[in-house]
Amino acid sequence: MALRRYTFRLYPNKTQERKLFEARRLHAYLYNACIAHRRFEWKKNQRTVDYFQQQNCLPSFKKEWVEFARLHSQTLQSTVKRVDLAYNSFFQGLRGLPKFKSIRNYSGWTYSSKSGWKANTNGRHGSVTLNDLGITIKMRGQTKSWSTPTTLTIVYKPSKRQWFASFTCNVSVEESKFGSLSELKYESMVAFDLGTATAITCFDGQEFEEVSNPRFTQVAEKKVKQESKKLRRKRAPNRKKGIKASNRWKKARKLVSKLQRQVASQRVDWQHKVTSDIASRHDIGVTEKLNTKAMTGKAKKRRDPASPSGARERSSRQGSKRKRQKAGLNKSMLSVGFGTLNQMIAYKIEAKGGLLLQLNTRKIKPSQRCPQCGAVHKNWANLSNRYHICDNCNFEIERDRGSVLVMYNVATGRMNLSGNPTGQPLTNQQQGCGTHLLDSGCLSSTSLTSKRKHTGSMKQLGQFI
Repeated sequence: MALRRYTFRLYPNKTQERKLFEARRLHAYLYNACIAHRRFEWKKNQRTVDYFQQQNCLPSFKKEWVEFARLHSQTLQSTVKRVDLAYNSFFQGLRGLPKFKSIRNYSGWTYSSKSGWKANTNGRHGSVTLNDLGITIKMRGQTKSWSTPTTLTIVYKPSKRQWFASFTCNVSVEESKFGSLSELKYESMVAFDLGTATAITCFDGQEFEEVSNPRFTQVAEKKVKQESKKLRRKRAPNRKKGIKASNRWKKARKLVSKLQRQVASQRVDWQHKVTSDIASRHDIGVTEKLNTKAMTGKAKKRRDPASPSGARERSSRQGSKRKRQKAGLNKSMLSVGFGTLNQMIAYKIEAKGGLLLQLNTRKIKPSQRCPQCGAVHKNWANLSNRYHICDNCNFEIERDRGSVLVMYNVATGRMNLSGNPTGQPLTNQQQGCGTHLLDSGCLSSTSLTSKRKHTGSMKQLGQFI
């Protein structure tokens, strides 16, 4: 059994939506009241308030504020629990001090058990009944597997003006089997390299496969800039000065947000299609371990305080140029989504019992190493050098194709070059080939060291309560 979360979109009518907004407003008031209670007790009495103390105050709270009495008791407890989780993560150094939340940005509430609601669906569309509000709302969505849901979370997204119902279900999932227990033969291996000119370059031992970069951000950038320019001409809000946003500004802001959401949706859809295709055709994936956060950092402007003023001006202009170039490169990498692509391929290959090998980039140096003789050329590291010619063996190949060939050679010791389509083993083995993957700093998707730590997640925080 595995715990899965499935989200359906809700389609309430005007009367139902009015009740949903009212319930959301009350839960936001309760959330802020719990934070105010904790702050007051600490400042006034130097006393810490925990979850159980605030939970025990709910009956008297509902007697004093009768509008909260019609809400389900467990939804109120879940809201109090949300405040407790926020403070626990603050005490553990995982996030900042919890703040008051405005009603317009409050997400929703949770039914923590099976009481108070009912899901009228078999995993495809249907409706959901909220007993405390007395409404039954139509919903649309579908899942791969379905069972009796255990919890329900009602979510509202103000930017989209849409309601969602998120269910958690304990579904029976066939566990992935590895090695001799798996039905996979582990004969289909692919090495892939991520880039900006070409999004993904793959090599499976026989032929190259290139996935072009769709450049969703660059395509929509012109239209987003045009609408953003119109937005700047409207009266923007300023809370410090007490200026409210004009209706024309709100309308223009919604249009800009809609364009940006379309770009994000297109990227996610493309990433799922590409990664599903790669994972379905191969049992083993080979790639290099990338630090996307460091790769997309800002360029630092170099200054020499001892240099003359003219030299400092030239250095400043050069630094500004480097910043613009780095900003463009960062935009291209984030448009492809290096980190997300690696994560998607990893969990999809692992779900069917396959493996993903992540090679140590600093040791292997796939973009600087010749795939034929293994010689390292430091001048190949320059991104403008797109075609590599080895001075040692006169081997010629494109940059991205050379990188995947090196990774494939490191993982297996075999590769097919343009002049050797039969797949014969190489005579010149590179560092870390064959059984030396551990020495080359390789990590697999099933090793504990390569698992992502869910820092600050609800699952991790719940373990300390």
